[in-house]
Amino acid sequence: MTKISTPKGSANLQRRQWLKYAGASAAVGTIAMGTRESFAATTGRGSGDVLDVVIVGAGLAGLTAARDLHAAGCESFVVLEARNRVGGRTYNFEVPGAGGFISEVGGQWIGPGQTAVADLARELGVGTFPTYYDGKTVVLGGDGRVEMDLKGTFGTDQTIGARLSALSRDVPSGAPWTSPRVAELDKLSMGDWLARQDIKPEDRMGWNGSSMLSGGAMPAKMGLLHFLSMVNSANCDFSQLDEIKHSAQETRFIGGSQILSTKMAQQLGDKVRLSTPVREISGWDGEVVTLHTDHGVVRARKVIMAIHPALCHQVHFDPPLPEKRAALQRAWPGHSPARKTAMVYRRPFWRDKGLNGHIFQMNGPIIWAFDNSPPGGEIGVINAFTMGALLPSDLQEAKRIQTEIYAQALGGEALTPVAYHDHDWGRVDPWTITCVSAIPPGFWSEHGEALRPSCGNLIWSGTETANIWAGYMDGAVRSGHHGALQALNALRRA
Repeated sequence: MTKISTPKGSANLQRRQWLKYAGASAAVGTIAMGTRESFAATTGRGSGDVLDVVIVGAGLAGLTAARDLHAAGCESFVVLEARNRVGGRTYNFEVPGAGGFISEVGGQWIGPGQTAVADLARELGVGTFPTYYDGKTVVLGGDGRVEMDLKGTFGTDQTIGARLSALSRDVPSGAPWTSPRVAELDKLSMGDWLARQDIKPEDRMGWNGSSMLSGGAMPAKMGLLHFLSMVNSANCDFSQLDEIKHSAQETRFIGGSQILSTKMAQQLGDKVRLSTPVREISGWDGEVVTLHTDHGVVRARKVIMAIHPALCHQVHFDPPLPEKRAALQRAWPGHSPARKTAMVYRRPFWRDKGLNGHIFQMNGPIIWAFDNSPPGGEIGVINAFTMGALLPSDLQEAKRIQTEIYAQALGGEALTPVAYHDHDWGRVDPWTITCVSAIPPGFWSEHGEALRPSCGNLIWSGTETANIWAGYMDGAVRSGHHGALQALNALRRA
């Protein structure tokens, strides 16, 4: 298994994370030790048709919470998932006729400091391997083409990155609204701030790409405070957030990221119910909560809502949620469903030319294309984040346009792929209304305090609620641990 390298500068963050989560793990362990047989007896729960816990959402957060409940001896729970699969915003595309090789068309990377998801992978026996970036990156502009050795970076200005790193020290990742500079920083967009940094026109593309890839929006719509909170998660080091080498895009999972959820679901068996969307939740302020699904009613004493805040807004709550929480869900951006494509070749031919398969395009449909081949390069795969508005919805036409772009960048061999997959999350998955949250200026100042506090017997989980690496797979796993711990503690107190 490939180890995740950690720069020396992250030692303090690693120590804080270790202490914090060692404590959380010890708490779960304390509940679990000697209580597997007695959990229901000590709480007096789990009898009849009322469960101890219902978890809404079978992504990384929900399945992690379910796994922790099971480990603690709680067997009175189910996981309800609206989709016909597990994994949430992680999804593996199996390449036809390629011997089981896959390409991820959802979230896929981990990096330094993302210890929760790395630990989960080790526990599940899932190996990792490094993202391929050896060689030169191609930058396209109209008919122009430039090869650049970016050495595992995205080419953003290090001086400006250092300024963001310094600013992020005043913006707590888990609670940006508590920053001492919140009034100053939360009124600005990333675009406002960048406009003051005297950025060269040729460097602007890199910052647009950084904002789109990390935050789901162009700089003009990305809140500066929110972006700084993301940098804070990365040990207050912009390069650890925004690059490949020693960064959040450094490492991939053997078998694809969805394999984590698949393995957890296999362990949980019939505790996971697919194609079961929750439409209404009633009585959340009483002793027993009732969840109305497309396949009947489920009752529980505690509910872990492990879904996106904007998706929570699509559930009807009776009685209505407290206004602050309801306002947060109404205002949460739900308009950034990504479109990610995978072009498959018999082999990664670009590597023979000294190219790494990474492509940036100015004023075109490709935001960033990259080598997404399996660990041994048995087949060649170019994945791309695309601008949906600039790429036709007709799949054959979209494929033709992309192969021509890849041929310009990588050579004529790119014109003859053996497979193609186009995953437009906004069209194919009604339960993924946004992939990353493009939080605008002013949002955290107004709504931040309502993010985590429980509402009656409702516990808010999901990656957006994580104290660090919110929005990432690591944040999802952390939020799942925390949600399970909240539910277990509440049941024992009951």
